[in-house]
Amino acid sequence: MDRGKKIVVALGGNALGNTLPEQMQAVKITARSIADLIEAGNQVVITHGNGPQVGMINNAMAALSREDPNQPNTPLSVCVAMSQAYIGYDLQNAMREELKNRGLDIPVTTMITQVRVLQDDPAFENPNKPIGHFMTQEQAEHAAKEYGYVMAQDAGRGYRRMVASPKPYEIVEIEAIRTLVNAGDIVIACGGGGIPVALMGNHLKGQSAVIDKDFVSAKLAKDLDADELIILTAVEKVALRFGQPDEKVLDRMSVEEARQYMEAGEFAPGSMLPKVQAAVDFAASKPGRRALITLLEKAKDGLDGKTGTVIA
Repeated sequence: MDRGKKIVVALGGNALGNTLPEQMQAVKITARSIADLIEAGNQVVITHGNGPQVGMINNAMAALSREDPNQPNTPLSVCVAMSQAYIGYDLQNAMREELKNRGLDIPVTTMITQVRVLQDDPAFENPNKPIGHFMTQEQAEHAAKEYGYVMAQDAGRGYRRMVASPKPYEIVEIEAIRTLVNAGDIVIACGGGGIPVALMGNHLKGQSAVIDKDFVSAKLAKDLDADELIILTAVEKVALRFGQPDEKVLDRMSVEEARQYMEAGEFAPGSMLPKVQAAVDFAASKPGRRALITLLEKAKDGLDGKTGTVIA
């Protein structure tokens, strides 16, 4: 394995759990996997999702505003900011402890990150990003009627709220992130895809949206001139005909092969598709860059070429 790579690691929901107690346990396992990469001499920048967490915060804030007429409804962008802070708090503490246990004294910090989106992004007309917990059909119908939420089936596991998911255009705090990375810090940034904002003169106005964390991870990796993007998820390898009797797992895809598979509809929207899209975006952006998709627990093995799916 090449040593001293600059790596952006994108954590999936399985790295964080679905509740506060689950998250406190999950980040300990997550910290061990990431510390393996750091101990091997790599420079790591961390991003993460926030699907369950931002939904939980949004529901709690909505309930508060219903109980107190003087309490205005909390914008979704503010809920994303809250999720960044509390996930970052747990994650940076777990990382710091794990590194200290290994005799590594490396600063770990969370950057509350705004990500600029374009107001004319067509995603605002087609909410398709699931957030929050799974609901039954009855619960979903109640949420749609009571709160005006857009509800839809999510991968056959139940109903979830759907919100707009515009593409990331600019990472507002990129220079601050770059300064910390260049100083040798481990930085947790662009949590939950970043706080979505639109530029109005010199003002950044929060938007009712959630940016896909895989897309913003690819952008962050490009902006930082990273060597590798690792997308950690709930499967060890990408598969064709996933879940079918003739399923075929892939050890490697070229950028062109990945594009052909996407065009053929091989990857589920809202699940594996954005991960492959982000991997292709990063790998195609500069010669020598590569992306890896694998399990959280297999991150180091994947980097060592022992498992996972490489896109290059």
